Amino acid sequence: QVQLVESGGGLVQAGGSLSVSCAASGGPFSSYYMGWFRQAPGQEREFVAGISWVGYIDYAGAVKGRFAISRDNTKNTVYLRMNSLKPEDTAVYYCAAGGGQRLNVAAEYGYWGQGTQVTVTS
Repeated sequence: QVQLVESGGGLVQAGGSLSVSCAASGGPFSSYYMGWFRQAPGQEREFVAGISWVGYIDYAGAVKGRFAISRDNTKNTVYLRMNSLKPEDTAVYYCAAGGGQRLNVAAEYGYWGQGTQVTVTS
């Protein structure tokens, strides 16, 4: 069973930066596409960024130009660097692994981490 563990969340002032990481175990990491999703209180889980096994990347419009996703297959780890953070970025951020075709669709991902809280203050 694939296990995903996020780390690096915290409290950040608006305009600041934060990086979160996701360590994977129990499966062929290099064969998965990896994604980051987030969920704010009272809202649906939404796509943030995704990266395929060969490095194809997709971003949600709300974060494009500010966030950067990357992966290191030798470390079984995916990263999300968040810059120019805004209060509306406040959410629980979830790491996911999948084997479908659409990076930006939650249902395409079969494995999920427990989430890490990111809070951005004004």
